[in-house]
Amino acid sequence: MAHLTCVGSTRDEIAEILDRLGELGIENVLALRGDPPKGSERFEAPAGGFAHGTELVSFIRERYGDAFCIGAACYPEVHPEAPDAETDLRHLVEKVNAGVDFLVSQLFFDNAAFLRFCERAQHAGIEVPILAGIMPVTNVKQIQRFNAMIGASFPDAFAEHLHAVEDDPQEVFWAGVQYASHQCRQLLEPARQDFFGPAPLSVSGIHFYTLNKSPASRAIFEILQLTRAAF
Repeated sequence: MAHLTCVGSTRDEIAEILDRLGELGIENVLALRGDPPKGSERFEAPAGGFAHGTELVSFIRERYGDAFCIGAACYPEVHPEAPDAETDLRHLVEKVNAGVDFLVSQLFFDNAAFLRFCERAQHAGIEVPILAGIMPVTNVKQIQRFNAMIGASFPDAFAEHLHAVEDDPQEVFWAGVQYASHQCRQLLEPARQDFFGPAPLSVSGIHFYTLNKSPASRAIFEILQLTRAAF
């Protein structure tokens, strides 16, 4: 699935990229606004480009019809630039209505917060699948930077455990894998009592943030397979 952002590209340049993707037989596109370029505090639309992900989604759908399956991002715990949760959700509804086929959530560590968001999204009329964005912790300082950027809540007990082992990379790795595995298991099999307790609903799927480091995601996948086989 091609990741396409509004950063540094004009409308015509994005059209050229999409034309090329279509020629190569690529049908799935994740349409993102993108983060501000390095050294910039705020995102600024390039001349002749797009300022928001909604504009990019509209452009793809209007120009290419159903040639592409379009994914987009959502923030379970509110986009850091949004003034409040209601405004953020209203913008998300607009983006979905512009032509989104599915949503991928920003990473989160609190399943309850994600599930509350899904319920709010459903009540607002969003019916497309919402994939849960899971990022297994493999580096404590890295996850602290990410959380500062996106505002994701972090359970105190998990934070305390990570700080206790943060000087041992292997212990951090397995702590992150274990926690994320519990998250995934509850989200995929909500009726089963788990580390987080039972969940009120299941998710459409899981999206792993790997940052080009796949061993943790592979380990989680193996754990989930073993768990399912045991029952």
